[in-house]
Amino acid sequence: MPNILKIATRNLFRYKRRSLLTATLVTLGVTAVLLFISVAGSFKNMMIGQITDSMLGHIQVHQKGYLAAIDSLPLNRNMKENQVKKVQEILENNPDVEAFSPRIKIGAMFSNYAETTNIRLNAVIPEMEFKTVPLLRDRITGGDTKILLKKGEILVPELIAKGMDVKVGDEIVLVTTNKDGSVNGQSFRVGGIVEGVTGPGGRDGYIHLDDAQTLLRMEAKEASEIAIRLKNMNRLAAAFTTLSNTLEPIRNKMDKPVFEVHTWEKLTPFFNIAKMIDLMTLFIKIMLVAIVLVSIMNVMIMSVYERINEIGTIAAMGTSPGKILLLFLTEGTLLGLLGTALGVTVSLIAIAALRAAQLSFDFGQQKGLILNPTIGMADMVAISAIVICIAVLGSLQPAWKAAKMDPITALRHV
Repeated sequence: MPNILKIATRNLFRYKRRSLLTATLVTLGVTAVLLFISVAGSFKNMMIGQITDSMLGHIQVHQKGYLAAIDSLPLNRNMKENQVKKVQEILENNPDVEAFSPRIKIGAMFSNYAETTNIRLNAVIPEMEFKTVPLLRDRITGGDTKILLKKGEILVPELIAKGMDVKVGDEIVLVTTNKDGSVNGQSFRVGGIVEGVTGPGGRDGYIHLDDAQTLLRMEAKEASEIAIRLKNMNRLAAAFTTLSNTLEPIRNKMDKPVFEVHTWEKLTPFFNIAKMIDLMTLFIKIMLVAIVLVSIMNVMIMSVYERINEIGTIAAMGTSPGKILLLFLTEGTLLGLLGTALGVTVSLIAIAALRAAQLSFDFGQQKGLILNPTIGMADMVAISAIVICIAVLGSLQPAWKAAKMDPITALRHV
């Protein structure tokens, strides 16, 4: 084996131009894939972070059936006080949970005494909400920077504030219908303006949970949902499984399930964008496979045809077909290893340069987000393994052809 490796290396250096061209093509393929994975992964993680850390949280708990009817914000599907306490007790004892926030979702009419429009409200406990979705604080403009949401105040979505010329400090009225069907109204002071996360279409405002209970004339503390923030986003699947196995088996007096648990992926259409990014990454990997396969196979086929006499000579000297096969496979593998090593090196340098460049872009209403590309060891190992395996497969057919050559016929070849 050492002799075969030595001969294979010498053969590659005999055809420097061809070997260099092939290694360069493999290098470009590996570099392109690793750069795309790092940049696309950075954008994907940033997008997910903006969605989860600004409004959704990582996981949400609802009463069974609430999500199916969420468009109408049904108050009759809120979790009751004892159910909320049960969930909170479980979350407090879960080591994966960093913070959680109970919310009441309300559909209401918003009036500035001159115009009226509809608004969706999130009634929250500010201290718990800002811990669960920490980027929400950055979306609020105006008002008291120390206490961003007080009782009797409302945080108005930017779209409505601009459309109705509402400013911080103005008095407005909210009118809504409670679950018994009676209409209730209450005046609020505008405490701040909330910028949209995904563009100018957001109509979600915020009020204090205590104000919502007064507005809806609730006798007990209820919650439409409980949003959860995890300590480690990489533990999402494990934490979701644990919470689902704990909460979903709980049944009421009629032996029906009480709770349903959902990750952020089930709560927003932006998960489809994340899946598209993963799909594009897959197609890029397929293109890499094609580049490597064609490059390695082309150089090995040419090597076989140009060295027919040489193959006949070593075969006539007693070299077994198996060793000839191994020789050409080794040459192809060396080309794959060289191209992979160069590709990984160039990729790491390029990723470091992109991080140093501090490139920024806008996502929805969020301005100046910094691109922070990274590449994990698992991705580098996976791509390298794919390239090397394809290099071996690309060398197999030419190597097999060389091993099966008749020595006499090969020696007569001109």
